[in-house]
Amino acid sequence: MKMNSKLFDKIRIRPDAADEAREQFPRCEWEGCDLPGEHKAPKGRGREGQYHRFCIDHVRLYNKSYNYFAGMGDDAIQAYQKDALTGHRPTWNMGVNRWGQTTDGPRAAGPSPEAAVHDPFGIFHGARPSGAHARVETPKRKVSSATQKAFDTLGLDLEADKADIKAQFKVLVKRHHPDANGGDRSSEERLRQIIQAYNYLKAAGFC
Repeated sequence: MKMNSKLFDKIRIRPDAADEAREQFPRCEWEGCDLPGEHKAPKGRGREGQYHRFCIDHVRLYNKSYNYFAGMGDDAIQAYQKDALTGHRPTWNMGVNRWGQTTDGPRAAGPSPEAAVHDPFGIFHGARPSGAHARVETPKRKVSSATQKAFDTLGLDLEADKADIKAQFKVLVKRHHPDANGGDRSSEERLRQIIQAYNYLKAAGFC
């Protein structure tokens, strides 16, 4: 082995850290600097993934003056910052079915995403249960006893919506009003219960 070999020096003495850095890293790109470029610094917008190599002092100087948005107008900067909130990925408004549309209009061919989903309970696209799941029923909403009594008074199920409640109320008022029964007042108590039940449901936000 040659006495002046680099390998021989590394075996005999502790390697010099500065010399090792020069061998491992390219020279600092700062003009006039011959130190190893151990630190990476981004080259800027449009050259993502590309880096300068600087020593520690010059990478600090470079970072102080670095501006990714240099040369961009205020509108362009605002648009970029807005897109950054979603990782620069496309977004759709809630309720928009992007599967059913293309840039040319409605989707002409190909299976819909619903066709690939096994959905026996109809959670995703309103399919009716079938087979072993046909007997599964949606649990009824829980209400107070007063609310249940009001629905029973009007002869309605708990699943009745606002339109059903109002329509049923009108039918019952016409049926039990004394004017509709030739002045017979025997149904006045029933009419009073119907009005009270309707007013209760209305105050509770059901109609």
